[in-house]
Amino acid sequence: MLPRPRHTWHLPRGPLALGDRTLLMAILNLTPDSFSDGGRFPSEQQALTQALTLLDQGADLLDLGAESTRPKATPLSADDEQARLLPILTAIRRARPRALLSVDTYHAATAEAALALGTDLINDVSGLLWDPRMPATLAAARPAPGLVLMHTRGTPQQWPTLPALAPEAIPPLVRDDLAARLAAVTAAGIPASAIVLDPGFGFGKRGEENYPLLAHLADLHTLGRPLLIGLSRKRFLAPEADARSDAASETRLHATVAAHTAAILAGAHILRVHDLPAAHAAASVADRLLEQRGDGAAARGEPRR
Repeated sequence: MLPRPRHTWHLPRGPLALGDRTLLMAILNLTPDSFSDGGRFPSEQQALTQALTLLDQGADLLDLGAESTRPKATPLSADDEQARLLPILTAIRRARPRALLSVDTYHAATAEAALALGTDLINDVSGLLWDPRMPATLAAARPAPGLVLMHTRGTPQQWPTLPALAPEAIPPLVRDDLAARLAAVTAAGIPASAIVLDPGFGFGKRGEENYPLLAHLADLHTLGRPLLIGLSRKRFLAPEADARSDAASETRLHATVAAHTAAILAGAHILRVHDLPAAHAAASVADRLLEQRGDGAAARGEPRR
């Protein structure tokens, strides 16, 4: 367990210090078919209420997604995505002008529209690969938005048939691919200081293939950028459970807490989560452990939010 690297993440509202404590990005799915909580918020008012609840529970950032990327998911057009997303985004921004808002999209047109409405960052699960217009769109935006640059292997339609990976091959593959994507997007004009990296658990890594990545997560610090980790309710944590049953939800919650703790001890700066109270508990314990190595805000008596 090494001290967590400190970084400054440059966002339109100003620099955000990362590393003193774990930040929590709460998930708001606006889809009818996401793998875990799709269809829970079918109306604008229900979605707004949930967004405000998450912020009141202490979410540091809120990530809005309107298209499912579960395996075999049917792609959504940018127009349909925006019809789901933009009214909710507008309502949240009106209700909470100072909230840090992220939009989960790989469509350049959606990113452009969301940024015009005050989105702080774009979370692109494709690593800016699925829409060739995305790098130029983000590079041209002013002020420069934040970017979550994720590693993805293939597309949701391809994932079930991708060839298996040897366990020892997975960590260097993800590290090298992320290094290449980081170089490409900065060459396109997106400042490195605006970027955080996500290794993409479950995105083209099937089942047990995710464990070597988690075990060697600290290797990604060599890339010099902060790490955002999405492990919440992932199927590989409890493969025997049906994600939509109450028992499975509890099983995956317990496994998620364990995985979150492991990720923080490996130096994760931000967790993308469904269950905020449980994530707060995991982060509080893990941050205290990092404190014992002289790492973290808790050593200076600063409370978690």
